[in-house]
Amino acid sequence: MLYISDETIERWIKEDVPYIDLTTLTLGIGGMKGRISFKAREFTVLSGVEEVLRIFRKLGVTELQSLPSGTIVNQGDTFIIAEGLAENLHMAWKVSLNILEYCSGIATRTKRMVDKAKAINPHSTVVATRKSFPGTKELSIKSIIAGGAYPHRLGLSETILIFKQHVNFMGDIHNLAEMIKVIKGKACEKKIIVEVESIDDARLLIESGVDGLQFDKVPAKDLRIIVAEIHSLNPNITLLGAGGINEGNIEEYARTGIDALVTTSMYFGKPSDIGVTMENIQTP
Repeated sequence: MLYISDETIERWIKEDVPYIDLTTLTLGIGGMKGRISFKAREFTVLSGVEEVLRIFRKLGVTELQSLPSGTIVNQGDTFIIAEGLAENLHMAWKVSLNILEYCSGIATRTKRMVDKAKAINPHSTVVATRKSFPGTKELSIKSIIAGGAYPHRLGLSETILIFKQHVNFMGDIHNLAEMIKVIKGKACEKKIIVEVESIDDARLLIESGVDGLQFDKVPAKDLRIIVAEIHSLNPNITLLGAGGINEGNIEEYARTGIDALVTTSMYFGKPSDIGVTMENIQTP
């Protein structure tokens, strides 16, 4: 589903084990054979499982059973079991748990938001911004997809998304409207989305030929009126709502008829509660 390099996997391991596992070394238990199990302590949408299994393989830990990312598990469900030497299990333990808890937390919040939005408007799409914590983008993208959402924009190279901050260097919205055909000529295979603040600006840009409009921090009750008016002018234009959309108000925004609900909120919240047990299976 998502490509993550071997170099990245090894970097995650090295970050937690820069040299040795001093505790396991001093206890003298490293050569004993053991089993590790991961169990959900609450309703959880799994994410990060495949990366954890790759960590296991790097460290000589053998997977016995697992459930893939995107699987829904409930309290008490065991979703990964693996075996290996105690020294390898302990090296894999915390980095694996951190990935699973943080990624599954994002996936679970995403799933709740997607379900709420789809229940109101089955044609709406929940899309996540690129405001994930730096260095975590790969896992964040994997997690929102596992929860049923899509990335809004993966990076600056991907789409043409024009904000007020861009327009400030161009004079005003009228100057931008005059440039739309020029911009399309420079990147003819790309759609042009512009963030707007008023219905007047929206009308101007629709006439200029933009492909989509994004409304930031517009209250849902006002956005519903704006969406209806714009669709009467151009029923095919893509409309996005952004700014402050979260699990508590996403149903209200879904009722506006907006095509995409742009949000950051799934990135922030508590990790999923996942338990880990290790047992000695060394034959006496």
